[in-house]
Amino acid sequence: MEDYIVEMRHITKRFPGIIANDDVSIGIRKGEVYALLGENGAGKSTLMSMLFGMYEPDHGDILINGEKVVFHSSNDAAAHNIGMVHQHFKLVDNYTIAENIVLGMEPKTKIFGILPSVDMKKANRDISELSKRYGLEVNPTDLIENVPVSVRQRVEILKMLYRHAEIMIFDEPTAVLTPQEIEFLLDIIDGLRKDGKTIILITHKIEEIKKIADRCAILYRGKLVNVLDVKTTSVQDMANLMVGREVDFNPHKNEANFRGTVLTVDHMTVKNENKFDVVKDVSFTVRGGEIFAIAGVSGNGQTEIADAITGMMKIDSGTVKIEDRDITNLTIRERAQAGISYIPEDRQRTGTVMDFTLRDNLALREYYKEPFSKNGILNFDKFQSYAEELIERYDVRSGQGPKTIIRSMSGGNQQKAIVGREIEEHSKLIIFVQPTRGLDIGAIENIHKQILDERDRGAAILLISLELDEVMELADTIGVIYNGQLLKIAPASTMSSHDVGRYMMGVKEA
Repeated sequence: MEDYIVEMRHITKRFPGIIANDDVSIGIRKGEVYALLGENGAGKSTLMSMLFGMYEPDHGDILINGEKVVFHSSNDAAAHNIGMVHQHFKLVDNYTIAENIVLGMEPKTKIFGILPSVDMKKANRDISELSKRYGLEVNPTDLIENVPVSVRQRVEILKMLYRHAEIMIFDEPTAVLTPQEIEFLLDIIDGLRKDGKTIILITHKIEEIKKIADRCAILYRGKLVNVLDVKTTSVQDMANLMVGREVDFNPHKNEANFRGTVLTVDHMTVKNENKFDVVKDVSFTVRGGEIFAIAGVSGNGQTEIADAITGMMKIDSGTVKIEDRDITNLTIRERAQAGISYIPEDRQRTGTVMDFTLRDNLALREYYKEPFSKNGILNFDKFQSYAEELIERYDVRSGQGPKTIIRSMSGGNQQKAIVGREIEEHSKLIIFVQPTRGLDIGAIENIHKQILDERDRGAAILLISLELDEVMELADTIGVIYNGQLLKIAPASTMSSHDVGRYMMGVKEA
């Protein structure tokens, strides 16, 4: 029998209303990159959460180096040299990087040889050396709240390395990273493998698996479908197994039928909280039946454009109109009522109320109107029926249906709920910011189809995406942003991805 560093035999885990893992058995070899591939909600994170001691299986056994183990907590897993980087990082915002890394394992010293104290000088020195060794350079004294997402992820990896983890679990590690940051992370994972670490990669991004993984286990609705050698398996075959059907990588796009102008942004400038211009004298229009995509590297002002149009950021100068109506100084609700739907970049902070039920989140746009309420009294029967309708229509998977707490759902299913809620408004303008970030290939295919359907209905679509392939696939018109300015606006048919990439880097026309 083959020697495995990790074995999970016949694992079953149930939650109210759902079997998250159904008799799953996998074996992982020392020093390999082993990928778990599946749709949002397929059971990948649950399976690994049991290996990390956050849950206990209802049935089945876990073996480490051939010995059966029972983990009651993540401390038990850590004692067996298992570490995990969670999709949503587990860091203390007002602690420094070093304080987060050493938390629970602080180096001790004694003041005057008597009083115990944490030796932060040693901690800072150790973290600096560790980060340089693995190419994960950080400043140990920086506060977590002041560093970007990519640095926070480095901190999570360093937490594992500081605890001498040999088995390292990465849960959707690229979901919140830019393309450049993703390449850096994959290089780091490859370096960890060369250092002898065993890597388990939870993902639904097949292109990343092809780049880095040795073998791939595919889960579908809690069941193990197959374990494949990555080099000899095609992307199409992986995708089909993952979603349980044939996946179309090239959605049909009808000829555009442009209508009247819906959105007019005229000489708009937006300042950030530090009074710096983040959007600089931007002007563009979006017509009904048109997908206007803003392409750019993260942090160049594209998110601020969306927030300014929807009223979440103040416009310093310039105007915004929906058709002929000036909405520059309207409230967020008044803008929504004027005909704007918004799928924001941050689904958890902006798109949902995390501790509300799915039912209540789906009613957030309508709860104050009839038939959802009358004379200030909420009609919860209507909330329920509306939620059931949207859950079915948009394939939102949740263990307890409408009464599921949003926080307990996978990120991809949270996103499906937001997209469904906003599309059902049938608005004149729909703003999509990173609509497929963190989604599996089947959900991406579905959301792309929904965007195209809304365009064909006659809605004006403003698409802001860091994914160049997504922009090129969907856009009718492309605006490329660099340092807060739109450097180029042109029909998508006249620009290649190379052209767009040049403008994204700030190269202007001669």
